[in-house]
Amino acid sequence: MNVQITSADGALIALLSGEIDHHTAREIRKEIDSQAEKLHPPVLKLDFSQVQFMDSSGIGLIMGRFRLMQLLGGMLLVINVPPHLERIISLSGVGALGVLQYKGKE
Repeated sequence: MNVQITSADGALIALLSGEIDHHTAREIRKEIDSQAEKLHPPVLKLDFSQVQFMDSSGIGLIMGRFRLMQLLGGMLLVINVPPHLERIISLSGVGALGVLQYKGKE
């Protein structure tokens, strides 16, 4: 599985790893959504520190979790985005949602 879910300080943390594409995004989404719907955390953090590759499915993953957390009354943070993914994320407009926190600013 490309996601490990833990909790700390009231936040649900999803550590993503490997590649995020059409096939892996579906599994990741199911796991994160299941835990978020069960626990209703005030904050969901998507940690991209171990992601080597991401296509547009990764953007969809972020946007869907943003909407889910809005419905649950919480907030989403995208953390530890490596430099090789910053461009695709910034070009997507995700930054306008106010969810991005770059390395060292967790």
